[in-house]
Amino acid sequence: MRVILGLILLSLIAGSLVVAQNSDEATRKLWDTAYIAPAKSKTTSRRRSGSKYRIATPSVPIDNVVPESVVGVTIWRLRPAGRADSGERIIVHDDAASREYVPERISANTKLAAGDRVRISVEAARNGYLYVIDRELYADGSLGEPYLIFPTTRTLNGDNQVSVGKLAEIPAQQDSPPFFTIKKSRPDQVAEVVSVLVTPTPLEGVQITDKAQKLTSDQVAKWEKSWSTSVGRLEMESVGQTWTKVEKDAALNTRALTATAPPPQMLFYRPSAKSTDGMFVKLRLSYRR
Repeated sequence: MRVILGLILLSLIAGSLVVAQNSDEATRKLWDTAYIAPAKSKTTSRRRSGSKYRIATPSVPIDNVVPESVVGVTIWRLRPAGRADSGERIIVHDDAASREYVPERISANTKLAAGDRVRISVEAARNGYLYVIDRELYADGSLGEPYLIFPTTRTLNGDNQVSVGKLAEIPAQQDSPPFFTIKKSRPDQVAEVVSVLVTPTPLEGVQITDKAQKLTSDQVAKWEKSWSTSVGRLEMESVGQTWTKVEKDAALNTRALTATAPPPQMLFYRPSAKSTDGMFVKLRLSYRR
């Protein structure tokens, strides 16, 4: 009888450990797991050792941040795949041939050359709706017209809903082509200003069409004024990491990102923001001189 009770007790303990482990694996909290939460074990510490962030905006405090308001962004630059590459590859069908490229992470300060192929992945820590706006920046500091480049029906069929553990890629892997080609529209253009918005409800006055649509400066200014106050940025100390199968599958919705999955290259946060507030963050992708 004692032996039976002992076996039952051991089974219960083992079961609770498995449940706890699975719960930890399934939990994706960008702020806690990537930056704030201390490592609870040597295993966890090893997993996170390559995911350290530096504060890119020292003037914005990291206190009083609501974890659900954080937004993760990674910029990928594609390069031709080589035989020695171990990262996941993306296949591009060009005319009659198929070419393989390896997406690599780049920093917000990486200079881009005309013809570079880039992709953007966005991860939210809550349910909401994703929008991406692009504007040209010129040498005199002026901005071009704002264009909504996502969502469109040509990317993810216009589905711009985001949720915890889901990775949104722009363009999507199944789009043709699955990348943006960087090019200047005029000689004095110095950068692309990419704005990423995550909102709790769909934006009013925005219709999803089959192509990038022109917005008014007043629309963008209204959203920016409401949701971009005191936005801070954390950035991973290392760049050049290649695309992983976990990230590839998460964007295809074949698996959800877990606590041990690679974190975003950049984390954007806004102290004192509510979990129901919108988030408006800007990235400046500068051209190489």
